[in-house]
Amino acid sequence: MKLKKTKLALMALLMASSIGLSACGQKEEPKKEATQTEEKKEDSKAQLMKGDELAKIESDKKEKENYLVIDVRSPEEYKEGHLKFAINMPIDDFDKEMSSIDGFKDKNVVVYCNSGKKSAEVAEKLVKAGFTKVYDAEGVKKHDYDLVKFSNELGPEFDKDIKDGKAKLIIDARKADDFKKGTFDKAINIMPDDFDAKKGELPKDKNEAIYVFCYTGNKSAEVAQKLIDDGYTNVVNAIDGSKEYDYGF
Repeated sequence: MKLKKTKLALMALLMASSIGLSACGQKEEPKKEATQTEEKKEDSKAQLMKGDELAKIESDKKEKENYLVIDVRSPEEYKEGHLKFAINMPIDDFDKEMSSIDGFKDKNVVVYCNSGKKSAEVAEKLVKAGFTKVYDAEGVKKHDYDLVKFSNELGPEFDKDIKDGKAKLIIDARKADDFKKGTFDKAINIMPDDFDAKKGELPKDKNEAIYVFCYTGNKSAEVAQKLIDDGYTNVVNAIDGSKEYDYGF
């Protein structure tokens, strides 16, 4: 009889332990889910980028093609000097212009300003809008970047400006063979090495709008800088070249 009672007590103890373990398991699951949520939240934050790293990306002709760099300062500050391949999307207009870069939601997007305050705000907007690879870089007052004064535009905007007649002159900085195969109407062919020899084809009025493009934005940027050095004040470079955007010619 005593043995039977002992067995019954042991069984009761095992059942209680089983229930306790099950209850503990049920309590711990939400904790695990909360941890995963925290990890996702942490991953979704914009990453800080040092000036040296951004400068290195900008100077690498191939690597720069993997990044969209955005200057969120005012148009006036942008014109005074900005990173070589940066487009201008001022913070004041950013909300209404953000849809123009929806195609970059899963690509590397770098934002910068003067001190980091505006770029941090824009970086947060991008993250909330679903951009997955956002970098907030050191501002131009925090790092000694090499700055340029010609403007940059993405392919769609560059193409639209030309169709709207904004360009006084279009320069095709690709090789002569590709120029002959097709280009914009009334475009002239000037590569970086030909610039000095073809200065006679440029407008005499140095305030006229000159639009420059090539294959990937590299050669056209060289020509754009030569134009700036020669005193031209309204130069636009296409950072999307004919290999990256279909201009339809």
